Amino acid sequence: MTSIWQQINQANAAVVEQVGQSVVRIYSGEDGIGAGMIWHADGVIVTNAHVVADKNGQRNNLVVALADGTWHDALVIGYDLQKDVAVIRIDADNLTSITPQMDVLLQPGHYVLALGHPWGMTDAVTGGVVIGTGDSLPELRDRRNWIALDLKMRPGHSGGPLFNAYGQIVGMNTMIQGPEVSFAIPVSVIQAYVEAVLNPVVPDTEAASYQPDDDVTLV
Repeated sequence: MTSIWQQINQANAAVVEQVGQSVVRIYSGEDGIGAGMIWHADGVIVTNAHVVADKNGQRNNLVVALADGTWHDALVIGYDLQKDVAVIRIDADNLTSITPQMDVLLQPGHYVLALGHPWGMTDAVTGGVVIGTGDSLPELRDRRNWIALDLKMRPGHSGGPLFNAYGQIVGMNTMIQGPEVSFAIPVSVIQAYVEAVLNPVVPDTEAASYQPDDDVTLV
């Protein structure tokens, strides 16, 4: 008879494998710098802005590795350092894209998983619980639309998906503050930015810049 823990382990492993099909590795030169999520099947990928750019501007020679082992040059479509969201594109189609979940109500205590590529590892997963969201949080970078997590992210998790036990994508891994607290960008913020970049109403202006707090580490 299968125990409850065996069932949980099997379910978690299946969800991680499913989500991992839509997670990419992003490189600049020979350095692996982060993860990304296939947002649209025609090659649109989202990641953190700090993965594709820094205070000196956009990184060069971005290359994306897909879950199937193929490699593609990537073009940056747009990025916003203040929101820490970027949209890039590769020349590929019929990709396995994620399904962003706008209607999932995250509450303190909900269990979530984060997937990324820390230390050169592929599809490394970590889990934890939601501490709080939105207006319940203190301001960070002059806003409160974050997901705060009791979950240990590491350098290389940036741009990867935050998802629940059903495989529903609820956010994007972004940074850590102190030894225990991590932060993710809600999927609603990402979707709004993707729509603005792909369907611009006005010409894009210079990307906003920011200076991270001393106790904040971008992952």
